[in-house]
Amino acid sequence: MKRRMWIILLAGMLMLFFMPRAQGAAAWGSRGETVVRIQQKLRQYGYLDGAADGIFGKETYDAVIWFQKKNGLKADGVVGSATAAALGISLKDSSAPAASQAESEIYLLARLIHGEARGEPYTGKVAVGAVVLNRVKSASFPNTISGVIYQAGAFDCVKDGQINLTPDSDSIRAARDAMNGWDPTGGCIYYYNPATATSSWIWTREVRLTIGDHVFAV
Repeated sequence: MKRRMWIILLAGMLMLFFMPRAQGAAAWGSRGETVVRIQQKLRQYGYLDGAADGIFGKETYDAVIWFQKKNGLKADGVVGSATAAALGISLKDSSAPAASQAESEIYLLARLIHGEARGEPYTGKVAVGAVVLNRVKSASFPNTISGVIYQAGAFDCVKDGQINLTPDSDSIRAARDAMNGWDPTGGCIYYYNPATATSSWIWTREVRLTIGDHVFAV
């Protein structure tokens, strides 16, 4: 029986190792600087305890699966383009033009805005984007847009998968406006819908203004 279990386990590992991967994707058996960056992000977000040693083994695989499940991604243990974007890294050469990286961040922010605030007035969309950027600036939150957005439990649209919807033109424009410095909230780092909020803690925050169905607080 034990021998049979080992054979099954080995077969599974071989399938993971030899399965087709998207170009540049990292998976079990991968090594190198890309794996180091993946591990560093997993450690930063609290999914990995081990060292960032550049070796994609079981501990890293388990951490990737955990991250994917928590963030509405396909839980296959492979860091392809979608998982890499969620982690806030590029699978391409790190020397990619800064403009390309900025566009990627704008699109991710637009996805968050679309998932959280479609149906809200345009100013309310910009305000949601501004909250994300205010969190990036705050020492109490991760220091990247992707880190803030994918912080465990931070946004409902990440938990229910609406982050993966294609953003409309208003959401993309709102993300650009927020990135360009428009902050209708005046520095708020929280928002919620009073009609649906279930957290008693969020009601303790100081409310600064209301836009549409959302109140914004510090």
